[in-house]
Amino acid sequence: VQLHRFARIRRQALTQLGLADRQLGDLAGLDAGFGRCLTSLWMAYQPIVLWSEHSVFAYEALLRSPEPTLPGPQAVLDAADRLDRVHELGRAIRRKVALDIPRFAEPAQIFVNLHPLDLLDDELISGHCPLTDHARRVVLEITERATLEGMSNIRQRIASLRALGYRIALDDLGAGYAGLTSFAHLEPDIVKVDRSLVQDIGSDRTKQKLLRSLAQLCGQLDMRVICEGIETSEERDTLLNLDCDLLQGYLFARPEPFPT
Repeated sequence: VQLHRFARIRRQALTQLGLADRQLGDLAGLDAGFGRCLTSLWMAYQPIVLWSEHSVFAYEALLRSPEPTLPGPQAVLDAADRLDRVHELGRAIRRKVALDIPRFAEPAQIFVNLHPLDLLDDELISGHCPLTDHARRVVLEITERATLEGMSNIRQRIASLRALGYRIALDDLGAGYAGLTSFAHLEPDIVKVDRSLVQDIGSDRTKQKLLRSLAQLCGQLDMRVICEGIETSEERDTLLNLDCDLLQGYLFARPEPFPT
């Protein structure tokens, strides 16, 4: 009710200032640009390495689009949110990834990012999603940058995804909303530590203590830890000393259209 009142007051204010028509025009332009993005998007893949074995553990699928009005993945995601087209974007991404998966040599896993609202898309858990045939090779990454609070039946939906063969990862730990709440809702198989906790960790004792404690906690819960955003050998070596062996970042490879 409060949000509705706020929206009404905002519309009245825009009308009073003569900006209402401009906002509608901007929204129409955004919608057109988003439509072009959906038809041109493609996926880049960045490896996640298992350092102790010097092997590729998995690849993360990352959204890319040449649409000039939506520069970068975050702009695309923001547009989907604003236009209420999150499910449409998520389905387009999953179709693209499903086409690419057979080209990856087993046993490499493919990590696919989900907006929390994607968990409410019935197609994802219906068995009709294009990824379903590859579910046992897919890890669904759910970002911790957006809250899961207030979303109903999340535990049941996560259970349905696991029943199809998917595994669940909690992404961006340390960069968003309450991590313990996300742990409780998702009970993830894998936890991905955000770049903000990895950057300059070689000279930051507080970050080292946090990562060591996190790795120990996840080990006790039978969860694996992936550290992302690694750009220097010092960061890599420090993480290895903290018993973090799954690593991702520009130090190893940048995202590419398809790994060679």
